[in-house]
Amino acid sequence: MTRETVIHPSSIIEPGAELGEGVRIGPFCHVSAQAKLHDDVELIGHVTIMGDTTLGAGCQVYPQAVLGAPPQNFGHKGGHSTLEVGEQCVVREGVTFHAGTDTSRGKTTVGSHGLFMAYSHVAHDSAVGNHVTMANYAGLGGHAEIGDHVIISGYAAVHQFVRIGHHAFLGGFAAVVGDVIPYGMAVGDRARLRGLNLVGLKRSGMPREDISALRKAYRMLFAEGASLEENAAAVLRAYPDSELIGDVVAFVGAKDKRHFTLPARGKGAAEENETA
Repeated sequence: MTRETVIHPSSIIEPGAELGEGVRIGPFCHVSAQAKLHDDVELIGHVTIMGDTTLGAGCQVYPQAVLGAPPQNFGHKGGHSTLEVGEQCVVREGVTFHAGTDTSRGKTTVGSHGLFMAYSHVAHDSAVGNHVTMANYAGLGGHAEIGDHVIISGYAAVHQFVRIGHHAFLGGFAAVVGDVIPYGMAVGDRARLRGLNLVGLKRSGMPREDISALRKAYRMLFAEGASLEENAAAVLRAYPDSELIGDVVAFVGAKDKRHFTLPARGKGAAEENETA
């Protein structure tokens, strides 16, 4: 049985827009001619979908969200670029996702099953993974890469070109200017690592022995007296058969444009958040 698509009469759906089955569009929405809304997408009301934007099945978008606007980038020349959002994302009030830059990657991608709380922002050319949570007012700079299951707390800001490894946690108001390793926890203005995201690891069901190995590898990786690259090689020698630890080492080896977020040093520096 075909599910009915319902469009409020006050909304504007430009000719050419593609709507799947069961799409629900509330009052005062505007959907561009290039937009593609897959099955069961819901625009609750006062939502703007601009440009060549694709929303995966089951996405729910709340009032005042604007998805697919041109990038805030002087390098953009006005050419074609896109925004692609995966399935089952919840996009709350006032959220903004921008399209890519025509002189660069050309697209912004957001994975499936994400929760983007009020007034969070995904900038041009970013690549956001699956099951990502961005809390209120959290923001990504252009070209940010966010792994799966990352949590970005309220008001946290990620610098352009920064990579955040999967299952990482960024604390509230964190200003993250360097790459954060998978499973890492970064906190503070010009954020520093505060160990591993132990709460997330436990909640994910990771076995205790794997968590213990990760903690030991973390200490080796950021031990003083050698470079991060030298420490990464030592970690790989110590754990040659661990896919989990090998994944972290591979992230370090794939360093791109930014430096790494490192642990705090000296008196009062917390190695790990044991009680979080």
